[in-house]
Parts: sequence; C-alpha cells; structure tokens
Amino acid sequence: MKAESSNESFQIGQRVHFLNDPRRVGTVKYVGAVEGHSGTWIGVDWDQDGDGKHNGSVNGVFYFSGRSQSSASFVRSQNLNRGITLLQALELRYRTISTKDEEDEMYVLSAGNKRVSIQLLGGDKIQDKLSRFEELTSASLSYLGVSSLGVSSDLGSILPNLKLLDLTGNLISDWEEIGALCEQLPSLTTLNLSCNALSSDITSLPQLKNIRVLVLNNSGLSWTQVENLTRSLPGIEELHLMGNMISAITCMSSSDDQAFNYLRLLNLDDNCISDWNEVLKLSQLPCLEQLYLNKNKLSRIFHSVNGNESSKKSSVLFPSLRCLLLGANNIGDLASIDTLNVFPSLVDIRLSDNPISDLARGGVPRFVLVARLTKVQVLNGSEVRAREKKDSEIRYVRMVMPKLNDKSEEIELLHPRFYELKKLHGIEDERASAVLSGPKNIASGLISVTLKCVGPSMGEKPQLTKKLPGSITVGKLKFLCENFFKLKSIKPRLFIQEEGSPFPTALDDETETLLDVGICDGSTLLVDEEN
Repeated sequence: MKAESSNESFQIGQRVHFLNDPRRVGTVKYVGAVEGHSGTWIGVDWDQDGDGKHNGSVNGVFYFSGRSQSSASFVRSQNLNRGITLLQALELRYRTISTKDEEDEMYVLSAGNKRVSIQLLGGDKIQDKLSRFEELTSASLSYLGVSSLGVSSDLGSILPNLKLLDLTGNLISDWEEIGALCEQLPSLTTLNLSCNALSSDITSLPQLKNIRVLVLNNSGLSWTQVENLTRSLPGIEELHLMGNMISAITCMSSSDDQAFNYLRLLNLDDNCISDWNEVLKLSQLPCLEQLYLNKNKLSRIFHSVNGNESSKKSSVLFPSLRCLLLGANNIGDLASIDTLNVFPSLVDIRLSDNPISDLARGGVPRFVLVARLTKVQVLNGSEVRAREKKDSEIRYVRMVMPKLNDKSEEIELLHPRFYELKKLHGIEDERASAVLSGPKNIASGLISVTLKCVGPSMGEKPQLTKKLPGSITVGKLKFLCENFFKLKSIKPRLFIQEEGSPFPTALDDETETLLDVGICDGSTLLVDEEN
C-alpha cells in the first residue's frame, strides 16, 4: 500500500511502521527539526531494541525519551507508513495474485543441491475459496500494518462467518474501535491482538458477549487494565497475557464477583510474578482448568495465604485446575512439590528448568517427583504411565528406607507419602529383615538389575541381567561391571535410565548403595565410560 508522505499525517503517539517493512513497528515521539539537519524529521521509538540508533538524544541534544539506548531514530516522513485498513489488509492477504517471481521462489533442493520448481496442486481452488470473504471462518492478518479497523455497518455482511481473527503485530491501539469491530462481526469468538501497543483507556469498551478467546501477548497491559477489560467479556474462556511484565494480581473487587466466571485457561507465561500469594488470588476461579506460569520468578509454592493457614479452611483452592505449568522458575524445595497435592484436580504439571528438577543445581531425579506427586498423569510434557508410577513409588520408598532414624514425625515432615507408599506396595524394611538369617531372606533382599553397555569404546556386548544385593555400593558395582563386561582399560560410569525422562541420571557417588539411589527390581543401568 502507498505510504503517507505529508508531515501532517504523523502525530505524537501514533503507531507507524517502516516503509515496506511492516515488522519494524514503532511509536511517533517527535515531529520537527533536528539540529544540524534540514527539514522536518519524525522521531520514532521502535518496539524492538536495536531497530534504532540512539535513545532520543543526538549530539547532546534531547528530543524525546527512547525505551533503550538503541530503540530510537529519526526518519523522513516518506520512509514511514501510517498503515492500512482491515479490509485493505484482507484484500492484500487473500485477493492478491502471486507474482511470477513469488511463484519461482517455490522450489525444493534435489540430491545434487539444485533447485527443482514445484507447483501447488489445487492452489487456484484454494485461492478462489479464500478470496470469497463471505466464506472465511478465520483470517490471519499479522504484521500487515493494519492501523484502522475501518468499522462500517456493512462489515458484518462482508465477513458474516468469521470466527477467528489474528491481528498480531499491527498498529492497533483504540479499544473503542476494537469493540465496534467485535459488535459488527457476530460470529467472531477468537481475537488475537498480540504485539499491538494497546491503549490503557478501556472504559469505552462495550459488552463483547461472543468473545471466548482473547490473546493479548506482549501488549503492555497491566493486571488492573485486564480487570477493567474483563467487565466487557462476560463469556471469556481463554485469556493469554504472555510477556506483559505483570508482577502483581490485584484482588477482585466485590463488584467483580462474576469476572472470569467461565475462564478455563489463563496464560501468564513470561511475566514477573515472584510471590505465590499473587497466584493464590486466582485460586477461587470456579472453572479454571489450565494455568500457565512458565518463565516467571516464583521460588516457593504454598497452599495458605501469606504463608499462614487460610481463615477459610473450608474453601478448596483451584477446584478445577488440571494443568499447571511452572517451567523455568526458581522452585528448589520439595515442600513446594508436596503442596501441589493439595489441588484436587491437578494431573498435568511442568517443573522443568527449575532447580528442583536439575541435578546439577541440587535437584532430584524424575522418579522422586513422580512418587511425591499423588495424582500426576503428565510430568514435564511426558505421560506418567501406571508402570512408571508404580516403579517410581517403590524406588522412592527403597531410597528413603536406609535413611530412617525411627523419628516418625520427622519422616512425615520430610517424606509425607512415605508410610502411605510403603503400605500401598507392601514393602518391608530391608535393613530390619537383614538381621534375619537363612537363604530365603538373603534371596529376598536381591534386586534384579539390567546392565547395558553404551560406551563407544566398549564394542557390542550383550546386556546382562543380574540379581544384586541392595546394600552393594555404586563403587562396588562399577568394579563388578569391569569383570562382567571384561573392560580391561576402561573406567566405567553408571547411569540409570528412567521411564519418561529424556536423559539418564548419573550415579556418581560411589559410597551410596543401590537402595540409597532408589534402584529397585527391573531397573536398567547404562554402563558408559568416563570421559
């Protein structure tokens, strides 16, 4: 589309993009003269750091405040575009015929690394169907420089069946215009406004009863603005708020008791929440099934307000929550993991990239997490099958048993599920039974372990299954592996292969016994070589 070139076209606060580059988006912060240069310049603060050359000051002269040291620049008006309308974007995306140059770009590489042109079969039919706007059910207009939604009374007749509209990365900011658009599109249920610098004034937004999914990632909204927004979204079921620097969740006022009443999914990934008390403010949402909190700053999880027992002991926290994603936070204590058992419906949990799941940062292996989480069915995106659940619980009990000191209160505090699991799987105390004599008791203390050689210098060796006493140390087992596999000059290193875990766990403490590290019947150990 043709760029606007007159200086009058640009105003302070206006959203623009660079000519012929709709992904380079910014906000006009200055219009006027620049010392040492002729004519009128437009000062733009770009959304992406590095798209500019300075911070709004040039040669010691201050013109405006940029977001960073490299987000601002001065541009001639003819090099900026103030955007196009929604209908123009639809025409551009769905009715523009591909040029010959664009078609020539459709190719694959042959075995000889030569370009082989390809033709999209049925492409004409697809293009014809997409060009009939009255049949469109979804439209993606991301990064097309849409600045005006061009709402008119006939928009509903032009797009009568449009259910999903993606306007990511455009120049939209006016909520009143957004509201008018939703009112004109009766079938619209999903709206994506990510990466638009949306206005903080949401007071003029009408009731948008049909919107079920709203995506506002990287839009600069605070939680207070989100609350104001929800008053106009009585039927909202999914709300995505990634990358908005949200650190606090304000309590719902009494007039907002119905806010989020039907919300099933709330995405708060990549924000700045550090206090679990903020998360607990969402704990009474009746329909919330999925809560995404990846890439925040959480370090502890607890089920009481401000670390104390809640005064409303009868209230159930997160009654419908099935999925809780906590990846890439700072959670490092097992008490936080145990707290997750309080939430009655929670079965899908992500804890990857936290200290608690990273052995290098003092974390625990996957089987410990599986054993301590009562209802978990999916952990870190991997299904926890019944066999893994049972094996993990037995292994966990056997790992804890050698550390018992007969202080039941201390055991229940450090290992809340220990006695429950011990009874569930009928496990006797090996150390107590070890004092008994007789070949039957000795045999019952043996563990069946499969050993597989995986070291590159070991050659192909058949796997072995051995019955070993649980009291044998890792160091002694390494010595035995040298004899089992005739590893003359190779120093072995042992790993345990856990079901559901993408990587094996190293057994580097040679003083620990097989029971200490939770090895049980049916465990598989990989015999590798030291670097």
